[in-house]
Amino acid sequence: MLIDISPLRISRDYRLLFIGQLVSFFGSMMTFIVVPWQMFQITGSSAMVGYIYLAEFVPMVVLAFFGGALADFVDKRRMLRLTEFGQATASILLLVNSLLPQPTVWILFLCVAAHAGLAALQRPAFESFIQKIIPAEMMTAVMALNSIRWSIGAIISPALAGIVATQFHPSVAYAFDLLTFGATIAALYMVSAVPSPENAERPSWDGVKRAWNYAFRRQELVGTYFIDIAAMFFAMPQALYPALAVIYGENYVGFFPAAIAAGALIASLTSGWTKNIHRHGVMVIGAAVLWGIAIFFFGLVDSLGPALLMLVAAGFFDMISGIFRGAIWNQTIPNFLRGRLASIEMMSYLTGPMLGSAKMGIVAEKVGVKWALMSGGILCVVAVIGSALFLPKFAAYDGREGVKQKEIEEAERAEMLRVSEAEF
Repeated sequence: MLIDISPLRISRDYRLLFIGQLVSFFGSMMTFIVVPWQMFQITGSSAMVGYIYLAEFVPMVVLAFFGGALADFVDKRRMLRLTEFGQATASILLLVNSLLPQPTVWILFLCVAAHAGLAALQRPAFESFIQKIIPAEMMTAVMALNSIRWSIGAIISPALAGIVATQFHPSVAYAFDLLTFGATIAALYMVSAVPSPENAERPSWDGVKRAWNYAFRRQELVGTYFIDIAAMFFAMPQALYPALAVIYGENYVGFFPAAIAAGALIASLTSGWTKNIHRHGVMVIGAAVLWGIAIFFFGLVDSLGPALLMLVAAGFFDMISGIFRGAIWNQTIPNFLRGRLASIEMMSYLTGPMLGSAKMGIVAEKVGVKWALMSGGILCVVAVIGSALFLPKFAAYDGREGVKQKEIEEAERAEMLRVSEAEF
């Protein structure tokens, strides 16, 4: 079945955000490719490229706590606008640094750290905003549409970024990225206001702890976190793209992430069948295992065509996993906790790639690029299966039961608030 576009038809605000982020992400993907390439050109080290992702990890973890708590309380539009302006400022710094006679490494680290920290503040607000404007039963369609938006930018933009960086200059990519921020900022000034939940909880450490306690009481949520972390930590190849370009040709540095995105796009365009699947946990586990197998064969093959084909397969299975993880999160988490839980989700799906990229770069320095990829694929499969065995309720999870649980929890909270107001 082809993709379900109902969310775009029913919601003007979702259409605005979809178009704005489609344009902005196209520019951002150029920066995501050019920064590691520029680091590799300056230092010649895959480990230094890996450290970029460590620089992103620290502010992401620290600020995700605040981002989730704020998203459940403050004006979401204002939060999204401020973080977009902040990320645009980071792009300005990258542009200025690239124009220096000798670009400095510490500015690259500073800018990627700032971008990751601002994303940690932004993402929970975005996720809770979407939940307010789109019905819960359409969340698998939303995940697929978001994936298409991501895939379009992640296929074309990296390929262009590689050509721009190698044939022209990194400053061209950074300048283009800066211009595209205008699309999202314009959309954020056009969307309607979305009020915070009634009696929204003020940001506090106790509120954050309650959200974490809630998340870790539910195996179906824990499974989405740990399965993805296991898969990405052991088998995320992105730190090795500059080194692989040395093997296959510098002009192909952007082709590797583009191939993963092409696989994700294929999965999204053919995702209509996902709305008829209710065993979401099983689908996440199976897709994560197949991701690891694809990365193993990516490391095993010796020519560009088969290597790109393996990455297409990896991207396909990663997106299948993402669609079902997103459905679990958006269909079953009550709205009054959505922002704080979105921060936990973001930490889970970024922790694996960030730490895994650092790990992959360090391992490649010791044993070589090919062995780093093959060993990562094998360890991914082992880790995912091992995690699934320790989380039997995740494998047995049925999405229909999750939706019912969310309705019950929201009704119980509404009743509790009604009784509390009556007492006062």
